[in-house]
Parts: sequence; structure tokens; C-alpha cells
Amino acid sequence: MLSIHDYLIEQIHLNIIIVFTIALIGVLIYRTHLISTLLCLEGIILSLFILIVLLISHYHILSTSIIPLVLLVFSACEAGVGLALLVTISYSYGNDFVQNLNLLQC
Repeated sequence: MLSIHDYLIEQIHLNIIIVFTIALIGVLIYRTHLISTLLCLEGIILSLFILIVLLISHYHILSTSIIPLVLLVFSACEAGVGLALLVTISYSYGNDFVQNLNLLQC
């Protein structure tokens, strides 16, 4: 039989996995504008961050406590590169369509 604490932890994990899934579906659906894709990617990264922090704190795994910090660093770099790309595309083309990124094809 599960205690109330374990039940709440399972519910929190389930909710975070649902948020991850919704953000992933958002990336697949809202592919026309770059800003919406970047927001969905941030949702994915933040849900992974929260899930990793909760798992580390629940199972008391102190040797892997650096992983959330590394994930936040990569998330900040991804956001910076994404916003720089958004500004460049918006300045060059006047819109933020993802179709404008196809210029890198051979």
C-alpha cells in the first residue's frame, strides 16, 4: 500500500511527464513560427529539469546532483542561440517563419 507521500510523488511525476508530452506535441504542431517552437523547447527543458531534480531529491542520489545545473547551462545556451537566430531571421525576412531556415540546404 502506498503512503500519501509516495502517492503525491507519483502524481507529481505523472504531471511533469504530461507537461513534457504536451510541449513535445507543441513542437510538432506549431512548426510554422520559430518563437512558438522555441517556447515549446523551453517547456521540454524545464519539465526535464524539474523531473530530474525531483528524482534526485526523492532517491537521495547526491553523486548526480550536478546534472540539473548542466541542463540549465545547456538550456540557457539554447535559448541564447535560438533568440539570436530569431532576431537575425526577423531582421532579414521580416517574419519568423521556420521555412526561412531552409537556406542551409545544399
